[in-house]
Amino acid sequence: MLFDLRGRGRRRTVQVIYIGLALLFLVGFVGLGVGVGGGGGGILNAFTGESGAPKASFAGQVKKYQKLVVEQPKSLSAWEGLINAQLHEAGGESSVSNGKLTSQGKELYSDVAQSWNSYLALNPPKPNPKLAKEMLRVFGEEGLNQPASAVEVLQIVVANDPSSVSYFAELAEFAYKAHNERQGDLAAEKAVSLSPASGRAKLKKELAELKKSAASSTSTSTGTSTASTSGAASSGSAITGSSSSGESANATITVGGKTYKVSQKVKEQLESSEKK
Repeated sequence: MLFDLRGRGRRRTVQVIYIGLALLFLVGFVGLGVGVGGGGGGILNAFTGESGAPKASFAGQVKKYQKLVVEQPKSLSAWEGLINAQLHEAGGESSVSNGKLTSQGKELYSDVAQSWNSYLALNPPKPNPKLAKEMLRVFGEEGLNQPASAVEVLQIVVANDPSSVSYFAELAEFAYKAHNERQGDLAAEKAVSLSPASGRAKLKKELAELKKSAASSTSTSTGTSTASTSGAASSGSAITGSSSSGESANATITVGGKTYKVSQKVKEQLESSEKK
């Protein structure tokens, strides 16, 4: 028998076997992390850097591309890289809470919007449709709630995907909210024509209700705005443009006959590069 220790040389054999088994258990349970909760924490993981490391922040990428757009302000790829990095940075849990933007989220979304406007100011022959789709959450109701900017983004999206019912329906919705009924009607008509025959009546009704809702909200906001303006006038004060400071300040640049909103810093960078 193997474990009969009275035999000559067998004691040594058994010792070797037990040592070998001990080493196997050591490698399996400790080295590879077998049996460790969460699937991490083994010795080998420590050497490979995979021991439950936190998700990498995109702040480094944002800084990298911010520097690049300063150096190459007319580079479309540099601006696309910055926008993409900022979108990832703004996609964390700290940006949105209970379906609403946090203060940090609003700041991050505003940064993305400024970069996007700077990108469009370069008049790209074919704006990046993938980034445009991502910008919908920035300009949508759960983001900055800027329907006119959402319309601009959706025009890029539908040009790249002209058979999408949902995107044309979204274009109609945001156009109505931006008080552009003509564009809303055209997009709604296109969405209905592209939808299956069985669902056209329902979609047409829903879009008509969106148009009506947007029109009623316009009337309400117009009344409120008139009252506020009268109050300001009676107190001898006037409001002209938007008032903000630092990075949040808005400026405009004109490229190819079109005017775009950009941050003051970006405007200065573009003007300085043109002088060079």
